Amino acid sequence: MSPSDMKAFDLPTRPHPNFSLVLVNYKTPDITRMCLELLREHVQAQGIAVWVVDNDSADASLDYLRSLDWINLIERPSPGKEMGHIAHGKALDLALAKVETDYLFLLHTDTFVYDMEVFAMMMRECTKSADMAAVGCVEQLDRGWLRDTWRLTSRFCKHHVRRLKVHLGLRSKPPRPYKETHLKSFCTLWNARLMKSLGLHFCMDEEVPGYTLQDRMVGLGYGVSFLSPRKIFRYLDHIQAGTVAAAGTYGKDHRRTKMYQQTLKRLQGQYGKAGMQAST
Repeated sequence: MSPSDMKAFDLPTRPHPNFSLVLVNYKTPDITRMCLELLREHVQAQGIAVWVVDNDSADASLDYLRSLDWINLIERPSPGKEMGHIAHGKALDLALAKVETDYLFLLHTDTFVYDMEVFAMMMRECTKSADMAAVGCVEQLDRGWLRDTWRLTSRFCKHHVRRLKVHLGLRSKPPRPYKETHLKSFCTLWNARLMKSLGLHFCMDEEVPGYTLQDRMVGLGYGVSFLSPRKIFRYLDHIQAGTVAAAGTYGKDHRRTKMYQQTLKRLQGQYGKAGMQAST
């Protein structure tokens, strides 16, 4: 039987679908600490397996992770010259190979979950159908309907202006898709059991991890559930590109570095208690 003929309901079922959490850490001590401390009480009470893959940070964040007895830590050797998203994807695949649960939540260290009901909500979405591959959101921020409308309109116009220029033989950057279609991995639930049965994983090429996986799963007839930003951000906060900014990749004067610092200061005010618990 070919993969395209295989359906989830053809596989042996388990009585109670379950999930694990996986995060990838790279030189983000402050936000890694805050992210995990917000999760700690819930995952310990519920017996949820947490996997953290460190991409050779060799800093305070790795020392902190080594001190935790409630996570499964994988210390990945130096990624070398791998691009950031490739190193991240290969780290996810290391964890995928080890998890034994049916489902796997991907979280970023710049994702701060303040309402743990998000996990149950997303599990309900993913288990509505035997052939559901993933649940998540295509936006990394809740901009509100006005900013979202403006963003989509401006990107739509830019896309078609570039297409027209290319058609006329004028110099132009390649037109980029104006509408987001791929789930963003800051908080995404994947059907790990189904992925493994099809021999699929997160880092399949040079694209952002999960993008080609999503395209392949959809092409095989499996479903993807898209949550609105308004819905998912009821449960959590996320710093867009926070992991990159925290690692110092952008430089101290970059716009996103300044946005990261401002957002982190605000969130530390909100979740300061978790940060203080982590530092004791």
